[in-house]
Parts: sequence; structure tokens; C-alpha cells
Amino acid sequence: MIDFSATPLLVRNVRPIAIAGAPSTAIDVLVDADGRIAATGRDLAAPAEARVFEGGGAYLSPGWTDLHVHIWWGGTEISIMPDDCGLKRGVTTLVDAGSAGQASFAGFRRFIVEPARERVRAFLNIGSIGLIDSYNTSELIDMRSIDIDKIIATVEANRDIIVGIKVRASHVILNGWGITPVKLAKKLGKILKLPLMVHVGEPPPTYDEVLEVLGPGDIVTHCFNGKAGGSIMEDEDLFDLVQRSADKGIRLDIGHGGASFSFKVGEYALKRGLKPFSISTDLHARSLDGPAFDLATTMSKMMSVGMDLSDVVDAVTTAPASVLGLATDGQLDVGRPAEFTIFDVVDADLSVRDSLGHAALLAKMIEPRAVILGAETIAASRHVPAKAAHCPCCGQAMP
Repeated sequence: MIDFSATPLLVRNVRPIAIAGAPSTAIDVLVDADGRIAATGRDLAAPAEARVFEGGGAYLSPGWTDLHVHIWWGGTEISIMPDDCGLKRGVTTLVDAGSAGQASFAGFRRFIVEPARERVRAFLNIGSIGLIDSYNTSELIDMRSIDIDKIIATVEANRDIIVGIKVRASHVILNGWGITPVKLAKKLGKILKLPLMVHVGEPPPTYDEVLEVLGPGDIVTHCFNGKAGGSIMEDEDLFDLVQRSADKGIRLDIGHGGASFSFKVGEYALKRGLKPFSISTDLHARSLDGPAFDLATTMSKMMSVGMDLSDVVDAVTTAPASVLGLATDGQLDVGRPAEFTIFDVVDADLSVRDSLGHAALLAKMIEPRAVILGAETIAASRHVPAKAAHCPCCGQAMP
């Protein structure tokens, strides 16, 4: 993932955030030619051959992780390229959330994971075909869609990449199959000692039924969706169950996407003390140009509904890193490979929409500036949609 062959790099005047044990004041960070931390402190001298990045008081966090994207480009009709949502957006780790099932995982590994500059991990779809044509063909029609033996074999052959099992639990995918695929996924998770990521949405099965199957370490994505029958605002019993589930270690993930995040639900949850475990985008071909755009915009939306900056950054760094088994301490220790995101928080006046089309005005925006990978600096920014003549998914003319 990281090419350490470079000259030393001095990053000047950056404020650490979400880095355990780091000072709260601005520091300099010196990265040696091997891409490892050489020194940190105030007013460090730059070696003669070093390049200098002027932080200007920007924040320095561990490299961001997006726990829910769809990047099996060419293998599914909904996916985008890693480059669309990775390093140039401030994200160093991308987790594909079930685009590939066991039938196509070898291709996903060969053509997406291995060439990517980002660190790529994946939740394996319990449905053999994955999301090859997700808007027209469900990956979970009936039991013929699931091959337990091949799923186990695929996981065992790809333990370095596969971090869990994904199942989409809503009636538009399962028709009348109900909770059964979630129970099968949970059984597989127990056998393989992997967590589940479960998409919740239009019932059946209900959000409640899903939570009753899950245990500590499992993930509910689209946790603050606003869909009828699937919203935590509609049902006090469901809200209480979600709160108890979070308290016992079930992880709530935003998974914004094109249809799965509501400003009203997010604000309601946060006012009542219910925070998401992780913030993710569910970026794909139908959410990239809105309403999700990128991880920084999704983070900014969570700030707008009441999350503190420190909690927002934790939710894209420390929290998802723990799901992936990545080290979450000592990021500034001498000798540690450098992997950081540098970003600003700026005043803004930007109108954005949630997945239901409801608008909100963002007074603060998180603006990624750069990624530090080893001794390399990669420029980063938010995604700005290009005016397209035709929709990349359906081919229809754009207005």
C-alpha cells in the first residue's frame, strides 16, 4: 500500500486529533526517507534534503477509514473505483461492504484490492453473486443463493482481506424470506469468528428482529435511516432496543448512501445521547454525486446534527480501525509508519440534502487537504461532481 521510497518529509504546524497521547497544541512531524516517524515536537529543524509541508494549524488525524463503500468496479453495476473515494478524498482505508460474493471474490481481489493504493478490506456478501446487478437481481432470492461451503472456503483463502460477512436485510432484497438470511449469516459468523454487517431498511425483517440476532461486535449499517417501518424515531420500543444493543457492543454505522440517512433521525438520536459507532458513506454510483459525495461531507453532516468534532474524527479513525484489527495507539511513535489525514474545519454556508431529500445548511465543513503515506504527500479535497450528460448507471440523459 505504501511506497516508502522518498526523501524525508517535515510536516509543520499541525494539531493532532484522535491520536492517543498526542499533545493538543500544534506540533511538527518529521518523517524519514523510509516513511517512518523520526521525530515530533515544536519547531523541528528540517534536514537539508527534506521536503516541507506547511500545515498552517490544520488538524492531523490518523488516516481516515470509510467502513462502507462499494468499489467492485466492473464487477457490479453499482460500484465506483477506489480512486473515486480514497486517497484523494483523505481516506487511506476503504472497506467494501458486500459488493462481492464468493463467486466473484477472486476477481475483486485481483483487479481491485491488489492494484489499489488504499488499504482495502471487505465484508463478503452472503449471497454468492454479490451486487452484480443489485437494482434488478437480488443476491438473496432463496437458499440456492447461498453456498455455505464455498463461503467458508473463500473466507479461509482471503483472511487477510475479509473482515466480516454482509447481509442486506430488507424486503426489497429478501421478498418474503424474512429474517432467515440474517440467522444464516450469524451462524457463518460464529463458525468463521467474524462479525456481521447488516443493512437495515424496509421491513420485513424489522430492525428489531435483526438486533435480536446480533451480538457484540456485529454492525448495523444505515442505523439512522428514515424509512417507514425502519426508523428509530417511529417506535419508542425500537429506540430503547437500539440503545441497549449499542450499550452491549453492537456497533451502529451511518452508511449514508443514496437512501439511508435522515437528518431528523440523526438529530433525534444525538439529542437523546445515542451516537453512532462509525461514520461511513455507502458510496456507490448513485450516491457519489449526491447525496453522500464523500467521507468529509458525511462527517460534516454529522457535525451539523450535533456530533462533536472529536467524536466525528474518532468515528472515521479509531472506531473502524478496531473493526479491522488495525493498531489504534502510538501513531506518532518514533519508528511507526506514517499514515495521516490533514484537514481543516472551515466556516461554510452550504445547503446539502439527506437521503430523503431534506435540506440542511452546513455552517462548518471538514475540508481534507492531504494524506501522508510514508514520506509521500498526496493532495486531497472533497468531491465536486462533474456535469454529466448521462447517468452512469441507467444511461438516461441528465437534466
